[in-house]
Amino acid sequence: MFMRIDKLQAELPAPKRRDPNAAAALQELLGGKYGEMSTLGNYMFQSFNFRSKEKLRPFYSLVASITAEELGHVELVSNGVAMLANGPDSDMDESDGGDISGAPFEEMKDIRLAAAFYSNGGGAMPVNSNGASWNADMVTTTGNVIVDLLHNFHLECGARLHKLRVYESLTDPTGREVCGYLLVRGSVHAHAYALALKKITGVDLDKFLPTPNIPLDRIPECQKYLQEGSHRRLYTFSPADYREMAGIWGPDEQALPTDPPGELEVVDGLPVGGKIHQLTGVPSAFTPDYAPEEMLEIAAKLYKASR
Repeated sequence: MFMRIDKLQAELPAPKRRDPNAAAALQELLGGKYGEMSTLGNYMFQSFNFRSKEKLRPFYSLVASITAEELGHVELVSNGVAMLANGPDSDMDESDGGDISGAPFEEMKDIRLAAAFYSNGGGAMPVNSNGASWNADMVTTTGNVIVDLLHNFHLECGARLHKLRVYESLTDPTGREVCGYLLVRGSVHAHAYALALKKITGVDLDKFLPTPNIPLDRIPECQKYLQEGSHRRLYTFSPADYREMAGIWGPDEQALPTDPPGELEVVDGLPVGGKIHQLTGVPSAFTPDYAPEEMLEIAAKLYKASR
């Protein structure tokens, strides 16, 4: 089962402006071939289908714990997409009175992913940057531990290149922060799968890591995560389970040569994380409704009753 915490895995800065085209670019990290829906789908079904879980517990625990992290990555990217489509933080909803007579969203017909507004109100969906749907054909679960781990290693390496290219196409701090955090965590996952394969086969894949060669020290948004040691940590995302992956990701192994030095560690639980930003209500777009005053009043009463 999964436990949900009402925070994001990383703190995202507010967007500088509303930028639906940047939101469309970030969609690639959600529903693209190497996006978070793909990593989540692969690891989740591999963990569900894993044979001999007790006998191969360190390998099962590794895939299972990374599955939980990938759920949070889907949430992080989705929030980044919605934030870029929404614009700067605001404590107030738009006060246009729901006036739709003057085509208030005329510019939306010209954005690169118009369906994000027309169908989804500016929210994220499991599609790529061109609106093509993510699908289950992108999930690989063979039942063979070595083949699955090798596939996962390839997927993480492809995802890092994927993230770098999206990063290089964005200027807004929100999208770049999403990319910077995921570049560091993707490096961790690639390293972890390489170590798992090394334990089974003796093949030293980490001699050619990182693949592709992406020096994180050249990416400003990666620096705080490297300085705090995020590149050396795997989280269990559980209060008591999945510690067995320390047999793979443990203190006898070191960080990658291109990253700040230190021993690898398994951390019980989850990262500190950051707040979930509030998205502005837009009556003229019927989000959350055309005339939300009564709805908000009811919600306030329900919230008060719950305290």
